Amino acid sequence: MSLMLALLCVVSLGFTSCDNDDDEDELPAKPVVTLTEVGHDNSKHAHPGHDLHLEADVVAEGLIKSINIEIHQENGGTMKIEKAYTDGKYIGVRNTEFHEHIDIPENAPLGEYNLHFVVTDNSGQQTVAESHLELVEDDGDDEDEHEHHHE
Repeated sequence: MSLMLALLCVVSLGFTSCDNDDDEDELPAKPVVTLTEVGHDNSKHAHPGHDLHLEADVVAEGLIKSINIEIHQENGGTMKIEKAYTDGKYIGVRNTEFHEHIDIPENAPLGEYNLHFVVTDNSGQQTVAESHLELVEDDGDDEDEHEHHHE
């Protein structure tokens, strides 16, 4: 009886440990995006006719295929600003510190906007980081925010 019990334990252990260990079908983890700065000193505001300082930390186990930025007007407005990065220093890497300046058109209406920072990896997985953004009139008091050094 104990021999049959031992045999049963061995056979059932074999069935439970025979999971498919083929990792080829597993997708890498989705990209992780942390917006670290939206606007100078993370003020979350920008001025029409100037650029928006934007920084993010990106980790993509599946390597970055593209980074897309969309800024769209809230409250029924139709203004949309789009910028795509599909080649260059951010593409094909696992970890990057994104640092760019997005041009805000002079004719962009003042008001509330939503920023979407979309990272797609080589396996097609996407992560979207969002932030509030306000376009405000340039009163000249923010001269410092246009005089920082670009890397």
